[in-house]
Amino acid sequence: MIVYHVAIRTSDDYVTRREAHRRAHLERLQGLRAAGIVIGGGPAPDGSAAELFYRLQQPPQLQKVIEEDPYWIGGAWTGYTPRSFSEFVEPWEMVPVVIDGSRRVTIVEGPGTDRDMAQFALIEMRGAGRIAFGGFFEDGRSLALAKSADADEALGWFRETGFWAAAELTARAFLHVL
Repeated sequence: MIVYHVAIRTSDDYVTRREAHRRAHLERLQGLRAAGIVIGGGPAPDGSAAELFYRLQQPPQLQKVIEEDPYWIGGAWTGYTPRSFSEFVEPWEMVPVVIDGSRRVTIVEGPGTDRDMAQFALIEMRGAGRIAFGGFFEDGRSLALAKSADADEALGWFRETGFWAAAELTARAFLHVL
């Protein structure tokens, strides 16, 4: 299986444009999640982007899974950039769908300085309830969904391990819908 992080570009009128397609979009994602294809996802709080995590058997499946989404068909999504994880720490649980914007979290991204130890640290952070899931890309950069809306706190969890290039870590707000 291949786990992908997909950064999605949204239309300038995303919040308005998505409304007509929202129910169908969420039903589709829930079906894909039940099938083990969707791991999680959601939008930036301002609707300027969305990010989804998919588990697929073959790379050609990615285009179909994105471009058959009602948001893509309806023009709410305008483009996407996929990256595949080389190592991935799976979530322990599939969280319930929350669409009211109340599950605010932080995506932390950056290069590891000791990839093996950083991978172990991700597992420990998941066990401590600090991250939902995350992993490493081939280029040595990591991405994880930190269970804190406070970017400084989330960054601190990674920096305190000593296994990431602290000055190169970035954080962005995210609404963890599913």
